[in-house]
Amino acid sequence: MESDAAKQILSLYEKHAEEFARQRSRQLFEKKWLDKFLQLLRPGGHILDIGCGNGKPIAEYFIGSGFTLTGVDGSAAMIAQAQADFPTQRWIHRDMRHLAMDETFDGLIAWDSFFHLTQNDQRAMFPLFAALSHPGSALMFTSGTSNGTAMGTFAGEPLYHASLAPEEYRKILAQHGFSVVDVQFEDPECGYHSIWLCKKVN
Repeated sequence: MESDAAKQILSLYEKHAEEFARQRSRQLFEKKWLDKFLQLLRPGGHILDIGCGNGKPIAEYFIGSGFTLTGVDGSAAMIAQAQADFPTQRWIHRDMRHLAMDETFDGLIAWDSFFHLTQNDQRAMFPLFAALSHPGSALMFTSGTSNGTAMGTFAGEPLYHASLAPEEYRKILAQHGFSVVDVQFEDPECGYHSIWLCKKVN
């Protein structure tokens, strides 16, 4: 069941894009961490939002803060909504696992998206993160608290999550030139999310 659910993530969000828009909190409980992320960027820098969904509320916050944004998501319906609401930004319909781009960004964020990948697919994302970064780039992503998988539900269907162990994340980040600026597991001020904030050092 878990392997099937992992394969269905993109189709799940495509099918239920409108339901996601209805359910997604707009209270911006993430603001504390978004601001920490932005503090590492140059004013007006270029952010890559990986798994951006429909752009609300996180991309919307970055745009409103004066940053340039490129959003990537594997759901065409999500990207279409983001394009309609924020037409001056760049939106790309693409599976993040195939995110080869001939440019780098000042900041990369994968909030509540990267953790839907299998563990092996997560490991394979770090070379992509590095290739899309330059020295000084920020990287922020959410994870689980320990090695393993977990199942939730969305719109009555199975919703897959996976995580590596914290020590493995640290090892892989270091291997690809990222230092950990801040990390907190199950932050009670951020909906009990576990967040990694990193910076490309070489």
